[in-house]
Amino acid sequence: MAGDAKNRIEKLREMIDYHDRRYYIENKPDIADQEYDRLMRELKELEALHPELITPDSPTHRVGGGIAQGFKTVEHRVPMLSIDNTYSADEVMEFNRRVRKNLGLDRIDYVVELKIDGVSISLLYEKGKFIRGATRGDGLKGDDVTVNLKTIKSLPLKLEPVKGVRIPDVFEARGEIYLSSEIFLKINKEKEKKLEEPFANPRNAAAGSLKLLDSRQVAERRLDMWIYGIGYIEGKTFETQSEALAFLKDTGFRTNPHIKKCGSIEEVIEYCGEWEHKKDTLQYDIDGMVIKVDSFARQRALGHTSKSPRWMISYKFPAEQKETILQDILVQVGRTGTLTPVAVLKPVELSGSTVSRATLHNQDEVARKDIRIGDHVIIEKAGEIIPQVVKAVKSKRTGRERRFSMPTKCPVCGSEVKEAKDEVALRCENSACAAQLKERVKHFASRQAMDIEGMGESIVAQLVDKGMIADYGDIYYLKKTDLAGLERMADKSASNLMEAIDRSKGNALNRLVFGLGIRHVGVRAAWILSARFGSLNKITSSGIEELEAIDEIGPVMAESIYNFFRTKENREVIEKLKKAGVNTGSRLKAQGSRRLDGKTFVVTGTLESFSRQEAEELIRTLGGNASSSVGKKTDFLVMGKEPGSKYDKAKKLGIKIINEEEFRKIVK
Repeated sequence: MAGDAKNRIEKLREMIDYHDRRYYIENKPDIADQEYDRLMRELKELEALHPELITPDSPTHRVGGGIAQGFKTVEHRVPMLSIDNTYSADEVMEFNRRVRKNLGLDRIDYVVELKIDGVSISLLYEKGKFIRGATRGDGLKGDDVTVNLKTIKSLPLKLEPVKGVRIPDVFEARGEIYLSSEIFLKINKEKEKKLEEPFANPRNAAAGSLKLLDSRQVAERRLDMWIYGIGYIEGKTFETQSEALAFLKDTGFRTNPHIKKCGSIEEVIEYCGEWEHKKDTLQYDIDGMVIKVDSFARQRALGHTSKSPRWMISYKFPAEQKETILQDILVQVGRTGTLTPVAVLKPVELSGSTVSRATLHNQDEVARKDIRIGDHVIIEKAGEIIPQVVKAVKSKRTGRERRFSMPTKCPVCGSEVKEAKDEVALRCENSACAAQLKERVKHFASRQAMDIEGMGESIVAQLVDKGMIADYGDIYYLKKTDLAGLERMADKSASNLMEAIDRSKGNALNRLVFGLGIRHVGVRAAWILSARFGSLNKITSSGIEELEAIDEIGPVMAESIYNFFRTKENREVIEKLKKAGVNTGSRLKAQGSRRLDGKTFVVTGTLESFSRQEAEELIRTLGGNASSSVGKKTDFLVMGKEPGSKYDKAKKLGIKIINEEEFRKIVK
C-alpha cells in the first residue's frame, strides 16, 4: 500500500511540475485551474497520510511557477507567494472559519478586490524613481523586465504624490500586467493576417508580450497594469490593506476602482456574487475575486505556508457553459504515441472565442460520461482557457447517436495500437509514425530542451511532411537551401534558424537528455542523470539496478530509461547527434571539482543566496548527492530560515547541521 502511495505521489509531482512549466514558462496551459487544483489537493492529502514521503522539492512546498530564459534573474526582497483558490460560497465560509479560529475573533474586516487575469509584477522604487521591475518567476526570483515595463504608460517612472503624502526611500509595489479586450482582439487579428498562431487569451498575450526581447514590439502591444499592494518597504508602515491602497493611489499608481471593504463574510460573498454576473461589463478579464484580511497585524499573526498566505484566498468564478452538438470524434496521436480522442463540435461562442474542438482525454472518460457522436453536449472553457465537454444532454437524444470506440490501428500510420501498461491509454508504438515525429521534434527543439528558436509548429510540420527529416537527429544536417524552400521562410529567417541550430549543439547534457523525450524523464530527472553520469555514453550503458539506486529515479522511470537506450532506432539517432557535434558530455562536472564526492546533503528551509534547486544543483556539480529526505546516510543538513521537521530529525540522528554561510564556504 505504501508503495502504491509512493508511486502515486511521484506521478502527481511529475504532472504538477509539467503543468507548472506549461502555465508559467510556456504560457500554454494544458488543463484548467480546477483540474490543477484537484491534482494539488490529492497530493496534499497523500502527503498528510504519508509524511515520511514528503520531500522539500514537492510542489506543495514550492511557490510555483518558473524563471524563463533570456532575462537577468533578480531576487525579490519579499517572496511573491501564490494564492489558494476556492470555488464556492461554502469554501469561502470555511476560510473565514479558519481565520476566526486562528485569531480567536468573532468578526473580521476583509478587503475584496477583482482578480485580474494577467501577469504578477514587482516594481522597485528608490527615492520616488522607478529602478527595476521583475516578474513573479518562482516566487523567490523573477525575470528583470524593466525595459519592457517602461513601455507601459500607466507605470509611473517618477512618483508624483498628492500634497502631504511622503514617499518611502525604498519600496516595492506589487501589481498585475494585463491586456484590454480591445487590444487583445487587435493583436490576434494582426497575427491572423500574418498567418501566425493567435494567442489563446489575453493573459497569455500579456505574458508573451512582457517576454519579448525587443521593447519596441512590447510598446506596440499597449500593455496596462493595476497595482494592488506593497511588498518590501523601508521607513513607513501601514495598519491595513485599505490604508496601503489609498497610499498607492495618492502616490500616483493606478489602483482598481472596484475594491470594497467588507465587515462580514456574508458581505464578502454577496460582493463576489455581484461580480460573477457583471464581469463581462469590464474591458479586461477577471477570473474571480481576491479576499484579504484587512489588518496587517492580523495578517502577520496568521502567517503563511511555504506556498501561500493564510490571510488571503481567491474565489474563482464558475466556468461559462454553452450547449452545442458533438458532430464527430477524431483521434490525435501525441509525442509518445498516445492516442487521444478529440470532440469536433458545431462552432459556438464561449468566453470570448469560437470553440469548435475539445479534448475528451481518453476512452474511459468518454464511457464514464456516456458521450456519443451526434449528442447535444454542454461544454465549458474551464479556467477560461481549455474547452472541455462536461456532459451529454441525454434528454435530447433521438436514437441516431453513435457510440465511440478507440481504433485498433493508428489513424496516422496504420500500425497496430497497444494498451499502455498501468495507464488508461492506447499507444502507437511505431517510432516512424509522422504524428509522433512532429511532436518529438517540437519537444526536442523546445525552450527547456535544445532551445532552437524559430523551429515552431509550422516549420516542424513542413520538414516532416516534405520528408526532410525522419528524426530530430536530422535537424543538424539541414542546409540553408533546404529551409529557404519552406513557406514563410525568408532568407533572414533561414539564416537565423541555422544559427539557432548550430548554437544548440553546445547546450549542456541535461538539456539534451530532456530533449530526447524519454518517457517519465522531466527537466529535473534529466539534470539528475546528467550530473550523476557526466556523459550520454555512461547513461546509455547504465543498468536498471544502477539507475534505481539514484535518489529520485524510481523503478518505472529506471525501466523507461533503460529501454529507451536499448531501442535500435534511438541508438541510431544518438549516433547522428554525436556525428553532428552535439555536446553529449556534461559541462556541469567540468566546471567544478569532485570535492563533495560521496557526501550526501539535505537542504531545508529558505536560503538567502540560493534557491533550493540552485543549492542542490551546485552540490551535484561538485560530485555530492542532494537528497530530499534526512536519513542515517545524510552527512550534512544545510539549514535556512524556517527549516521545519527535517531539522528536528537531523538533530535526533546526530547529523552535522550547517548554516548558509558554512555551506557557501564548502562550495566556494
